[in-house]
Amino acid sequence: MLHGRPYQNTSMIVDVFTREHGRLGLVAKGVKRPASKMYGVMQPLQRLFLSWGGRSELKTLYSAEIESNKIPALSGERIYMGLYINELLIRLLHKDEAHSQMFDAYQQCLLLLARETDCEPALRYFEVQLLEELGYGVNFLSDYLTDSDIQVDLEYSYVPERGFTQRTHQQVDELVVQGETIKSLAQRQLASAQEKKEAKLLLRSIIEYHLEGRPLKTRELFQQKQRYPQD
Repeated sequence: MLHGRPYQNTSMIVDVFTREHGRLGLVAKGVKRPASKMYGVMQPLQRLFLSWGGRSELKTLYSAEIESNKIPALSGERIYMGLYINELLIRLLHKDEAHSQMFDAYQQCLLLLARETDCEPALRYFEVQLLEELGYGVNFLSDYLTDSDIQVDLEYSYVPERGFTQRTHQQVDELVVQGETIKSLAQRQLASAQEKKEAKLLLRSIIEYHLEGRPLKTRELFQQKQRYPQD
């Protein structure tokens, strides 16, 4: 389950991501009643067995059962990371389009978020694969102006929908990426703190471009939590 919101008094409208049918919107009737078999089941990041039906665009959820926990539950700041990738899927994937490879990548990302000490690489690799799935894949191999190979010892600028080009002069607020970072990101081998920082800024810039400037709510929530931590 990706997200849910209240509907009428005892129901919810839920956004789910399935392997065979992609992202779906479902009406979960009566799930907030304690007597409902689905009471407490519909939670974000929860892996479920679902059945649904109906002829309208918004289908009706018939049943939902929690699958055995193959993926450990996220905790602390990692919950925000999980909700972040959920929001990316909701905002960028069209409904009713199968994305089986993206579904597998999503599960793998959640698993890494639960197990890895450093979660940043897992998020970056997920973002790269999502962009590729959407047809917005980044050319990490060559300079789009010269067609020459990316060199690890050079600095590059990124131009939306075109790619990387060697940085020849400094511009105000220019996003600069080291060739070594580009190579490491392409090979899914981010290692140094500098590479992770540059990759994060790069992917944030690309995703914001495709979101057309619309802010991500999960990022705002996480930033708010950092500004006003609970005692």
